[in-house]
Amino acid sequence: MKMELNMKFEVGKLLYQGKAKDVYETDHPDQVMVKFRDDITAGDGQKKDTLGEKGRYNSIISAKLFQLLSSEGVNTQYLDLPEPSYMLCKKLDMIPLEVITRNIATGSLVRRFPFYEGQELDPPLIQMDFKNDEYHDPMLNDDIAIALGIVTQEDLDYIRKITLKINKILKNFLDSKGLLFPDFKIEYGRDQEGNIVLGDEISPDTCRFWDRETRDVLDKDLFRKGESGVIEAYRRVAEIILDEDDLKRWNLSWKKLTNNNM
Repeated sequence: MKMELNMKFEVGKLLYQGKAKDVYETDHPDQVMVKFRDDITAGDGQKKDTLGEKGRYNSIISAKLFQLLSSEGVNTQYLDLPEPSYMLCKKLDMIPLEVITRNIATGSLVRRFPFYEGQELDPPLIQMDFKNDEYHDPMLNDDIAIALGIVTQEDLDYIRKITLKINKILKNFLDSKGLLFPDFKIEYGRDQEGNIVLGDEISPDTCRFWDRETRDVLDKDLFRKGESGVIEAYRRVAEIILDEDDLKRWNLSWKKLTNNNM
């Protein structure tokens, strides 16, 4: 059964269902529609909940940041945001790597290694984990990644190079908006021509955002720690990074974004 979005796109068969997103086929074999759901998880999926509007905020934050990166020459999956929660993307064969970039020491880094909370990391650290639920996403080194057949050394060198570029672009942009960017997780895939392309999402689910002045947490860490105000934090990130041109470009308004019956 197909459903129409804004009379422009038809969404077909469900191809993949993740912890917080669904991927559907479209009429174009090299494109997919990604639906951002309101589900939220932590602790390797052990902690779960559903928070209304989360999918909407994550989709527009991701769209904004993907578009920013595209404008700076980064090859991303993003094609369009036909409406909040639905992102039209290039179809990718995802590489089972989670690429984590750390600008400020926090979270698991300070639990596992002798860094202190809030320590600035210059140059930033890049960590790669094997994306596999069965093995609980263990950390990889180059030799293991290559031996598993996930990537070649050339692939790893390219991924590191483009990840550092992404970090610089996003860190500078967010700094201009009054936000610190302690760390973030991104994923890559291969397009129909075999090119390595940035995929997945860039949102408070996959990034840490801190208010530069107050150090207030504006991301999923609030949920991990059992604190309140998760959706308010996600909305605040969207309000900070979106401008009037963005709202006009996507025919959005804050009233629409907080109305599930639009």
